[in-house]
Amino acid sequence: MTTQTAPQTAEAAPRPAAIASALASGSRPRRPGALSESLTFGWRALLKIKHSPEQLLDVTLSPVLMVLLFTYLFGGAIAGSVEDYIAFLAPGVLVQSVLIVSMYTGATLREDIDKGVFDRFRALPIWRPSALVGMLLGDTVRYTVAAAVTAIACLFIGWRPAGGVAGVAAGTAVMLVFAFALSWIWTFIAMLVSSQRALMGIAWIAVMPLVFGSNIFVDPSTMPGWLQGWVDVNPVSHAVTAVRDLMNGVSAGSELVWVAGWSAALVAVFGTLTMWRYRDPR
Repeated sequence: MTTQTAPQTAEAAPRPAAIASALASGSRPRRPGALSESLTFGWRALLKIKHSPEQLLDVTLSPVLMVLLFTYLFGGAIAGSVEDYIAFLAPGVLVQSVLIVSMYTGATLREDIDKGVFDRFRALPIWRPSALVGMLLGDTVRYTVAAAVTAIACLFIGWRPAGGVAGVAAGTAVMLVFAFALSWIWTFIAMLVSSQRALMGIAWIAVMPLVFGSNIFVDPSTMPGWLQGWVDVNPVSHAVTAVRDLMNGVSAGSELVWVAGWSAALVAVFGTLTMWRYRDPR
C-alpha cells in the first residue's frame, strides 16, 4: 500500500522592502561633517605614534642636541656668554625644531601612498581633503612635543623669557600655525616623488636656506647686503621675529601680519596643488 504526499509549495521570495526592514536597525546615522572626518584621520595619525613611539625620537633628541651644540659652541663667540646667547637663540631654535620636524609629514604621507592606503581613502565617500588635513592636525602633536622639549632644554641652560608663560604660549601658537602651513609644501612634494629618500633629500635642500638664511642664529646686520635681502623676505625670519617678540613680551605688530599672510599663501598655493595631485595622481 503506497501513500502519496502532497507536493510542497515553493516558498515565496522575500520582497525587497522586507529585506530592508530586517536589515535596518533604526534610523540611519547622519553623515559626518568635514571637521569630524578630519579629526578621525588626525586620531589615526596619533594612533600610529602610539604603536610606534620611536617616531618621537626625532622630536625629542634632535632639538636638544641642536640647542646644546649651537649654544655652547657659538654662544661665547657670538654673544660673549652662553646666558646672553640663549636669550636670543631660544625663540629661533624653537621655530627651527618645529620646521625640521614638519618635513616628516611628507615622509609619512609617502609611506601611506606606497602601501596603497590612500588609494582606499580616495574610494571612501568622505570630504576629499579630510585625510590630508587630519594627518596634518595629528602631526601638530609632534610639533607641540618638539617645542616643549626644546623650551625645557633652553630653560635648563638659562633662558628666562620676559613674556612669561603667556608669551611662550602665544609664540608657540604662532609656530604651530606656520608649521601647519609649511607642511603643505612637503605633502605636495610627497605626491610628486617616488620614494621617502627622494622626498627627504629635496626637503633638506629646501629647508637649509630657509633656516640658516634667517635671523635664527645671528643678527642679520652682521651679514653681507645680498644675504640681508634674502633674510628680509624669508618667511622663516618673519616667523622667528614674531615668536621672539611675543616670548620677550614685546608687541609683534606687523610681524604677525606677515606670518598670517605667508601661512595663508602657503596653504592656498600648496594646499591647492596637493589636492589637485591627490585627485589625479597620474
